Parts: sequence; C-alpha cells; structure tokens
Amino acid sequence: MSKVYYKSAEDIEQLRKSANVLSQLLGEIAREIRPGVTTLSLDKLAYDYIHDHGGRPAFLNYNGFPNSLCISVNDQVVHGIPSDYELRDGDIVSVDGGVELDKYISDSAYTFAVGNVSDDVKQLLDVTLESLNLGIAQAVAGKRVGDIAFAVQDHVEKYSYGIVRELVGHGVGYKLHEKPEVPNYGKRGTGSKLEEGLVICIEPMINMGKAQVKFWDDGWTVSTADSKPSAHYEHMVAIHKGSPDVLTTFAYVEEVLGKKN
Repeated sequence: MSKVYYKSAEDIEQLRKSANVLSQLLGEIAREIRPGVTTLSLDKLAYDYIHDHGGRPAFLNYNGFPNSLCISVNDQVVHGIPSDYELRDGDIVSVDGGVELDKYISDSAYTFAVGNVSDDVKQLLDVTLESLNLGIAQAVAGKRVGDIAFAVQDHVEKYSYGIVRELVGHGVGYKLHEKPEVPNYGKRGTGSKLEEGLVICIEPMINMGKAQVKFWDDGWTVSTADSKPSAHYEHMVAIHKGSPDVLTTFAYVEEVLGKKN
C-alpha cells in the first residue's frame, strides 16, 4: 500500500458505475433485514446480485476472506464473517461490501437497525452517520486527511463515544486498499494533502463505550473490548475542488427503510 493512485475523470466515471451497483445492493439488503434472517443468507444475496450485474465481490478471497460481505452484529466492529446467526429484534448489523466491475473497485458500508432498537443505540447510529457526513464535507482539494479525521472526532467525542484507532479509512479504486490511510481522529491541517483525482473511503467506526477493540481468533472479526455496540458507515468519495463527489449513496437504503417505517 505504498503508492498513491490518482484517478482520471474516466476512471472516476467507471468507479461511479461500480459504486452504483454496490449502493443498489445495499438497498436490496435493506429489504431483507429483519428478525429471523441469517447473515449467511444476506451474503448469498450479495454474491448473486453482484454477479447478476456483471461484477465480482471484491471482498471474496481478499487475503483469504471467505465471503462476499463483512457482516458485523452488535459489539462486532468490522470484518464479521457471515454465518447461520439469525438476526434478532434490537440487533444492529454493519453490512460492508465491495464490488469489482470492469477492474474498478468500490467499497461502502451501512449499519442497519433490526426491528426496534433502544434509544441509546439509535443515537449511536445517528451520530456515527452524522460524523461520516461531516468528514465528507472536508474531502475537497486543498484540505488534508487530518481535516476529515478532526471533523469525525470532534462530533463523536461530544457524545463520549469511543473512536476505533486500529482501523481506518483508505484510498480505493484500482485496489481495495490504497494509500492514503484516513483515520477517524486527528488534527486539522495535518496528514496527506487531498488532491484532485484521489478517491478515498471515509468510514467512522464508533463504539458506544470504550475505544478499545479485540481481534478474534478467526483472523478477521474485530469486536469492542467492553462488549458494547459499535456502528460503522462508509462512503467512497472522489476529491475535487469546491465540493466532494460522493460516489456511493445511501439513497436506495433510505428509500427502502422509509417504506418499512
């Protein structure tokens, strides 16, 4: 992950196509999220959907990862492996996916509430999503990675939540993980300069309790050290002058959830 790859305007349009397949997939996942559904069934839906739309699941076999989605429930932060676990009323579930379409890779995540969640958990989801949007607002040419990081941290710490430090956002496009790293904590005006053509994933991973995490023996799953819930949202953003160009969208998810409520 040593080189920073800058994308041409044509590259970014290809990435937008890949990102749109992924965004629509998250909308399809939103339709299926309910008590009694297994996380493995959501993974199968993703595998089929991505292939049906001419793509390949970017996560499948990435460094040996066995599935198409990372699905992380409740106190799992990220990289949960889909299983026969049946979702329950009150759970939250982070669904993180990637699509490779014509060699262009997209990456996005959304944390869903299953049935009725507590007010405390709902606030965690809301604040984490707000922090993502505040970070994105800083993702313009001339700013620095630290400006994104500070925007996320400044918002989240008002609620005394823990910000995961071992895991960060990243560049994306030709590979799933590229330079630069994009932490969710930091100082304004520090870090790599954001230049036109850079495409990054901003992904706050926010814990209701302490920031500390533990890594599971499966080699993938990361959970909170204190077993309290964690939320995770991720968008893919192309850096331009003036305003950020968000390539992924939660519009499909929000449309489905709006009809469910």
